[in-house]
Amino acid sequence: MTSSTSSEKQPLVELTKGVNGLEKVLLREVRGSSAEVYLYGGQVTSWKNDHGEELLFVSSKAIFKPPKAIRGGIPICFPQFANRGSLEPHGFARNRFWSIDKDPPPFPAATSSRAFVDLILKPCEEDLKIWPHSFEFRLRVALSPCGDLMLTSRIRNTNTDGKPFSFTFAYHTYFSVSDISEVRVEGLETLDYLENKERFTEQGDAITFESEVDKIYLSTPTKIAILDHEKKRTFVLRKDGLPDAVVWNPWDKKAKAMADFGDEEYKHMLCVEAAAVEKPITLKPGEEWRGRQELSAVPSSYCSGQLDPKRVLLGS
Repeated sequence: MTSSTSSEKQPLVELTKGVNGLEKVLLREVRGSSAEVYLYGGQVTSWKNDHGEELLFVSSKAIFKPPKAIRGGIPICFPQFANRGSLEPHGFARNRFWSIDKDPPPFPAATSSRAFVDLILKPCEEDLKIWPHSFEFRLRVALSPCGDLMLTSRIRNTNTDGKPFSFTFAYHTYFSVSDISEVRVEGLETLDYLENKERFTEQGDAITFESEVDKIYLSTPTKIAILDHEKKRTFVLRKDGLPDAVVWNPWDKKAKAMADFGDEEYKHMLCVEAAAVEKPITLKPGEEWRGRQELSAVPSSYCSGQLDPKRVLLGS
């Protein structure tokens, strides 16, 4: 990993100190967009556009102190999503220190980005006691020249005993929104979803928010749009290898019950998560799984009241 020292504007990759002295990597593109990634959790905690506007939500009460997970940004849920298994909720990857992978194998995703960092996580003795499988988790976080944020995960079964393992996964992305009551999610209409382990079918033209939402949408499209009418901004989430999508907002009662979450902060965040939950991914020894998420923020001029979400979803 190198940092730019030239007087010319170049992409910047810099290892620095964050909250409570925790190490983080700063990525900055030439047009001014930026991202921050903490080695604790392998977690993106900031993504700003070229105007310096923060696009991700991190709670003002987030506790940047291990072993507590950081509330906000993009936590990595692995090897278990939520409480769907015997491990602690959302698994242990978000509670571990990752290392910088200085000599990673080539990543298959073609990208023009030079502002990226490769992280790696391998199980410690404690992990093997609670989840007895050897693995290698490589994560690339990249910022494109136009400010898009890309996360690519590669998980390999490195067991030497011939045993396969299964896991569930999510990029638990917290988007920053102006007012949750003014937000719509497009692209999940008519799909089946799980709520409290029961299966339903989405009936609305779009997902809007008037109370707590905690749903796992199944067999979802590769593109989902999140429309923030007040900010005149649309997030577009593109994903690959992740068939499901989780939509979550805790609303007022659950917000007040969380020590690391402000009582009113639910109004300014929304989680839309690229995930593999319903059908666990199974890897035989030597096999590798890849899951990718790309986030972009459509500029306000695109959202002037004439936005056709279908055009955004189709990429036009």
